[in-house]
Amino acid sequence: MALIVQKYGGTSVGTTDRIKAVATRVKRFVARGDQVVVVVSAMSGETNRLMALAGDMGKSPSARELDVLLSTGEQVTIALLAMALHAESIEACSYTGSQVRILTDDTHGKARIKSIDDKAMRHDLQQGRVVVVAGFQGSDDDNNITTLGRGGSDTTAVALAAALKADECQIYTDVDGVYTTDPRVVESARRLGRITFEEMLEMASLGSKVLQIRAVEFAGKYQVPLRVLSSFEEGEGTLISVEGDQPVEAPLVSGIAFNRDEARVVVRGVPDTPGVAYKVIGPVSDANIEVDVIVQNVAADGSTDFAFTVHRNELDKAQAITESVAKDLNAREVSVDANICKVSLVGVGMRSHAGIASKMFQTLAEVAINIELITTSEIKISVVIEEKFMELAVRSLHAAFDLDQPV
Repeated sequence: MALIVQKYGGTSVGTTDRIKAVATRVKRFVARGDQVVVVVSAMSGETNRLMALAGDMGKSPSARELDVLLSTGEQVTIALLAMALHAESIEACSYTGSQVRILTDDTHGKARIKSIDDKAMRHDLQQGRVVVVAGFQGSDDDNNITTLGRGGSDTTAVALAAALKADECQIYTDVDGVYTTDPRVVESARRLGRITFEEMLEMASLGSKVLQIRAVEFAGKYQVPLRVLSSFEEGEGTLISVEGDQPVEAPLVSGIAFNRDEARVVVRGVPDTPGVAYKVIGPVSDANIEVDVIVQNVAADGSTDFAFTVHRNELDKAQAITESVAKDLNAREVSVDANICKVSLVGVGMRSHAGIASKMFQTLAEVAINIELITTSEIKISVVIEEKFMELAVRSLHAAFDLDQPV
């Protein structure tokens, strides 16, 4: 007998028929003697519908009331799934985040989990019931409903699995696992049977949309085995676990991630004095704009050029701040480019193998792709290139590193 936490996203519970299919799947686990906690999202499209209703009430709805509204989407799903389980002759009980007592801070719209009271859930599990929990939500110290932000149901599931010391947390989506890259870009992309928390965290932060970064961070911190599976077809999916579970000879590169939502800001002719890097980057970070790749070059005349990337949606804000800073620093000019993207190789095998960067650069050179910025870590190499070459770069690198070959 195992204790399993399962999470079903919006497409998996998008209709009453799909909710019934989830109940049928859960019944199979119950039949083999497992204890099951199910975390669900709102039905697909419901959160957007609720947001639109809020928009009809005014341009800037109260963050508190918006959380009250948005949390109702998951409440509908937990009740329907509990009913579907009852129809399958399975005892089940539904809980909102507040009823479980998922305690969060008071940051409405993107709250963080502080603690979880698992007593009621454990009692139900011991009585043979399936526990159905609303994802994406909790409550603060004053019993105000809070939400965890888009994709917060993944985080709820992993957090519950950690609190309950579950044997596995299963994330059911519309894909059957984590792939070497997006199959829509590379048809020969291969599903990975296993990947480490580190690799998945890098993949998620670099553009892979399979799992939310916070959920992977939580799973890695509390060592919760995480498995990505399809709601619509059978299979073993992809297991995300600690590095020690990997084969001794890990592949050099596990996957290729990419992000189209990049934009670059360049400040030229900055006087090269101590602390100038902070003077350029600090105000951008202080405005809660995430700065990604940063490159500093010293010019022949002794001045410094800074280049950094931000999310494309924040380019206008970053540009305005940087132009103000550049004026104060007597910099020569500020330029921006929104037609770039980032392509990244990820793999724990990089730690013990040399030559991966040179092979990456050679591969891109052979297809005439110019690299504009480079950043590295222990298990990743990222390059910034023109967006129009993104798919060519991904396909070329996927072939060069034999990612379509079985491990």
